[in-house]
Formats: sequence, structure tokens, C-alpha cells
Amino acid sequence: MEKNFEGLLQDFQELVHKIKYYNEALAVIFWDLRTGAPKKGVPGRAKVIGMLSTEAFRLSTSQEMGDYLSYFEQKDNFSKLDPIYRAIIEECRKEYDRSKKIPEAMYKEYVILTSEAESVWEEAKNTDNFSMFSPYLEKIVDFNIKFIDLWGFKDNKYDTLLDYYEPGMTVEKLDRIFEQLRERIVPLVQKIKDSSYKPDDSMFFRNCYDTARQEEFSLMILDKMGYSFDAGRLDVSEHPFTIGMTPGDVRITTHYYPDNFSSALFSSIHEGGHALYEQNINIELEDTPLGTGTSMGIHESQSRFWENIIGRSYNFWSCYYEDLKKIFPEEFKSVSLEDFYKAINKVEPSLIRVEADEVTYNLHIMIRYEIEKALINKEVKVADLPRIWKEKMKEYLGIEPKNDKEGVLQDVHWAGGSFGYFPSYTLGNIYSAQIYHTLRKQFSNFDELIKKGELTKLKDWLGENIHRHGKLLTPAEILKSVTGEEINSGYLIDYLESKYKEIYNARLSIIAFVSGTAWKPPPTY
Repeated sequence: MEKNFEGLLQDFQELVHKIKYYNEALAVIFWDLRTGAPKKGVPGRAKVIGMLSTEAFRLSTSQEMGDYLSYFEQKDNFSKLDPIYRAIIEECRKEYDRSKKIPEAMYKEYVILTSEAESVWEEAKNTDNFSMFSPYLEKIVDFNIKFIDLWGFKDNKYDTLLDYYEPGMTVEKLDRIFEQLRERIVPLVQKIKDSSYKPDDSMFFRNCYDTARQEEFSLMILDKMGYSFDAGRLDVSEHPFTIGMTPGDVRITTHYYPDNFSSALFSSIHEGGHALYEQNINIELEDTPLGTGTSMGIHESQSRFWENIIGRSYNFWSCYYEDLKKIFPEEFKSVSLEDFYKAINKVEPSLIRVEADEVTYNLHIMIRYEIEKALINKEVKVADLPRIWKEKMKEYLGIEPKNDKEGVLQDVHWAGGSFGYFPSYTLGNIYSAQIYHTLRKQFSNFDELIKKGELTKLKDWLGENIHRHGKLLTPAEILKSVTGEEINSGYLIDYLESKYKEIYNARLSIIAFVSGTAWKPPPTY
């Protein structure tokens, strides 16, 4: 290379930006594909996605990229870089080493396959036809196993996939975390099940909830959270998701059901939590690989924090319940705030993960985690999944799906090849409880802030301490800087036990049985 340091850095920046622009274009196409693109156009659109993805892949694994990385990794040159570009070099190196091992033709074939598979999954789910989707899933699983063999692994093949979504996470660590949760969640679920009090949530399942009014309320809550509609929008898709192009364009989707009031509302709040993260990343990280969330676990901590810890709290609804009744005056005229609050927090084993309560939710994740591990380690076959799914639902939740639509076909993740993603939800729940514990110490008037609807103060604190860093800090660094601790599942269990002991009018025996400690008056949630 003949150029000086500054000239080479500028050329490297241009290459990094070019890759990012390809990915932004891909994100827009993906959003369109999931929010209403004509069915007949799906195969053609998949080819476009395959071509653009391959171009971005080619640039990220090019000789040019390799030369830049080797140059800037030299000790004297690396020391001249500012902290942001040091992190960019490290991120590009990680991606380069990972992607370089995959043949370009294999990568293109895989991208096209998953693009088509997501549309096939949608039709298979709607028609309850697993056999339509299973050939695609078999190929996707085979591809992931081949990728792992190319990337290499140390102890368990599944570790490689976990590390992609949550750097540093392993099967060994996750098994230990899940065991700790299982030991305390299962007794808590049983105690709640045995409680004589059962919240009535039947008001949510009447076929009377106009979707336009659901959208109106969801838009209002997103605005109160601080989601910027100048930098985003809310659309409809089969499975809710968030997609961020830049901090100035972060889009979310939900799915409205006339006979299920709470589904769209809480999925909107959940996706809004993701979007707040992406909208508030430091603008200096825009157009770089650092301009996104540091991991899916940290990302899910934000969505689960807003959906559950805030969105399902009594203080939140003491502020916004009257607004809801203005939009649905007849539907909720005879429902008290207390009954509404307890209804949205009803604990009952359910078939659908995205509609699961806080207490049983992580059991859904354990089911998917165990199935994924078995698939990737070739211990089970795709053809066996409907049966295995039903067996694990019966084992963990005591219920069994009547069909594959409410069973193995309910989630889109496998269609997109996102193996290793599901554990992020549980990690997000754990992180969110730790962050919540810190927030209560930071804001002595935390409960009053929620009661008054001053949600943007929380958004700003999260933005300053988590969001703005993007991928500049690792998940472990974020968690340690915010909470002062490593991952600690105890805060999640303490939060769940305290909250649901209060809701279910339990006596001392619940907390003593579950945690082995004497009961203390719970904080207001």
C-alpha cells in the first residue's frame, strides 16, 4: 500500500461504509418482504437479497479488507487509532475471520434459502402444514451444521451459535443459568397454580377489539415511551419484529387480533424497547459495524424491561388506564384498574411464547434451547420436531398443542436461520431485572416517575448508560458498568416472587417455600 496512514484510513472508512449501505438496503427489502410484498414476488425478491448479501459478504471478506486489517492491526498503527476505530477494526476482524471460512457460493445459496423459507413458513403456519416447511428447515439446519464445522468449535457445536448472538456465552454457562432458574421458577409456578385466587382475563378475549383503535392506543404508548416517529414507523406483520437501518430509521411491527386485546399492545411495547435502543445509538457509530446493539441478550433486556417491568406494572397502568378506557369505553367500563392489572399479569401455562406470562415465559425458551441443541448436535431429526415439541410442552408446562400452528410453527426464527437466538430472551429477562434493580437505586422516586408517566427520564438514562454505546462495549462490559456485577439470575427470581406473591394474595408460605427466606413487604411494581 502506497498511501499514508490518513489516506488508508479514509479508504478503509469508505469500504466499511459501503458494506453498511448494502446492509441498509437489504434491511429495507426485508422489511418490505415481511410487511406486504406480493406472494408471487417472493422468489424474485429472494434473488435480489441473495445478490446484495453476496456483494456485502464479498466486500467484508475481500483481499482489500484483509490488507486493511493487517495494516491497522500493526502495533504502531493501531495505537494511532481512536477508540471507536480500534473497536471497528476488532469487529471487522471477527467478521472477516468468521465469514472467510464460508465459500461465497454456499453463503449466497443460504441467504436465498432463508429468504424463501420465511415466506414458506408464514404460509405453513397459517395453513397448519409443517410438511410444507420441513424441507426448508432440514436444509437450514444442515447449512448451520456445515458452517459450524467450517468455523470450528471447542466443547459443543451449539457454543458457536450462542457466541454469535451473545459473545462469550456457552452451553456450559447457559445450562447452569437455566438450572438455577428452573429450581426456583417451577416451585413458584406450582404455588401460583395451587392458589385459590385466579385473575379473570376473559375481558381480553372477546371478539370486539377494533384493530384501528388498538393501533391508536399502541401509537400513543410508543410516543409516551419516547419512540420517535420521525425516525420510525409501526406496521403489521405475521410475527412482530424490529429492524434498524440507522438511528434515523428504526421500524417496528406488530400483529392485531380483534379477539385478543393484549397481544398487539405488549408486542408493540416490546418492539418499542428494541427500537429505543437502536434510535439512541451514538451518531458517531452510524455507518459502521458498531452502530447496532452489542448483543441480542442486551437488546432483549431493553424490550423485556419495557414490556414487562414497566408495561405490566401497576404504576404504569395507574397512569394510562383512563386513556385506554377513552379509546375502548364500552369494553373496559366495568373493569377496575386493579382487576385489569391482575389480568395482564395472570400466570397460566400457555401454548404461545409471545403471549406467555413473565413467570412461565422462560420455560418456553428452555424448550426451544433444548431442541436447538439436539438438532445442531444431530441427536434429533427435523421430522421428529412436532412430536418432540408436544412432549416438551407437556413436560415443562403441562399442556400440549392441538396442532403445529400453535406448536412447532409458531416462531419465525428457525426459518431465518436464527439458531442460538432464543436463549437471548432469557438472558434479556435476567439482564433487565439487574438493570431494574440499579434503576431503583438511581431514582429514589422511581415509582412516582412511572405513575406520572415520566417515561422519557428512564429512556434517557438507558440511552446514556446502554444505548449510545452501540457495539463499542461488550455485553459483559455493559452489564458490569451499569449494575456493577456479572450476570446474576437472582434479581429476576426475586422480582418475580415479590410481584406475583402480591398479585396472588399469597401468604408467607410462598416466599418461604420458594426462596427459603422470611417474607418482607414487596416494593410497589
